[in-house]
Amino acid sequence: MKMKRILAVLLAGMMTATAFAGCGGDTSSAASDNASDASSSTELQVKDSIVDYSYFGDEDNVTLKVWAPDKAVNLVKQQVEDFKKAYSEKTFNIDVVAQGESDAATQILNDASVAADVFSFPSDQLNKLVDADVIAKVAFVDTVKDENSADTVTAGTIKDTLYAYPETNDNGYYLVYDNSVVTADDVKTLEGTLEACKKAGKKFIMDCGDGFYACTFAFTAGAKIDGLEEDGETQKFVDYDEDEAVDTLMAFAKLIKDYKGTFQSLNVKQVASGFSSGTCAAGVDGSWDTEVNKTALGDKFGAAKLPTINVNGTDKQLVSMFGYKYIGVNGSSKYPATSQILALYLSGEKCQKERAEQLGWGPSNLKVQEDSVVTESAALQAIKEQSENACVQVNISSTFWSPMGNLGNKLVADAWDASDKDATKKLLQDTISNVRDEG
Repeated sequence: MKMKRILAVLLAGMMTATAFAGCGGDTSSAASDNASDASSSTELQVKDSIVDYSYFGDEDNVTLKVWAPDKAVNLVKQQVEDFKKAYSEKTFNIDVVAQGESDAATQILNDASVAADVFSFPSDQLNKLVDADVIAKVAFVDTVKDENSADTVTAGTIKDTLYAYPETNDNGYYLVYDNSVVTADDVKTLEGTLEACKKAGKKFIMDCGDGFYACTFAFTAGAKIDGLEEDGETQKFVDYDEDEAVDTLMAFAKLIKDYKGTFQSLNVKQVASGFSSGTCAAGVDGSWDTEVNKTALGDKFGAAKLPTINVNGTDKQLVSMFGYKYIGVNGSSKYPATSQILALYLSGEKCQKERAEQLGWGPSNLKVQEDSVVTESAALQAIKEQSENACVQVNISSTFWSPMGNLGNKLVADAWDASDKDATKKLLQDTISNVRDEG
């Protein structure tokens, strides 16, 4: 990115290059919300996620591409139309394209010059985007900090620089269940949940081969992650009691064996389809599937934090992975100012509330968090409670996911001996070693 040229475009007619640090320098004043225009006005420049026209500089007849998750494409298209209306004096051609969030970073890294100008992505991808210098720094830092929860701002910050606009505060999973089969008391424990499912002749589904979900086994055992080592590549684990961890993994394996046929490791999509067919009574699923699960269950929809598991007489809370979703701006965008303004708009209060209402997404915006659409949502409250028992999905090594998926697959395999302590200890040690293996 030609830094000086982009700064000149963005700041033309409104401020000097030293007043804007969105593409380099001190981002604490990046496109400051109170920045003076040519007439030295001190009026607030950002209101309800709408900025003064001067922020566009000389950008007009703008062509942009926006990447949005499949389930959000139609809503984002409408939000883009609302954006156009808000800036009716400008001409835009904005194409909204479906792109999986988990693949966004990979696609941008392949060729940033042809990727979307504005895109959604999960928190664990931020490091690679920053390291590759393909994501622009946030222009409206003060507004983002004022309007969003501190944890989402912190997770979007690297070395004191904010790189992403918070979009959600809910990127995690919880227990969803058929409340005509499983009671609110049953779901407090994994044992109670499985017993209720078994009595009804229905499945409990968890995707144990996917490291995103399977890491729950390791985390609950105590092998929790804490960012990266000083080399910036190797996953860091907190200290844990290996004997207790092994006992916990054995408890999972034994419970799965005891409820063979009830506990099933299937793709997460099978949870909703199982509810629809009446074959599933409970499962581990994420915020992104809340609406489809609600549709499948109707009045029977139930939601709770993940349950506990009994380990040698003590109930241990299941610990999950939890993260955030962001909206980023491509550092190679030909229209950097408009891209920043659009990202601000899409991450603002109005759009976050619409996503909460129509998609069931949990907002990072502080005002929307207090809205009844959130406070009265069983799913969002369950996710919030589970987030207090989770490892944050930030600074995740690329070597993390596969070994965790292998751990899950081993524990649920028919051939696995749940009573073999030595084999379980080796499995845990190998998992940690493989996660930390940079090769």
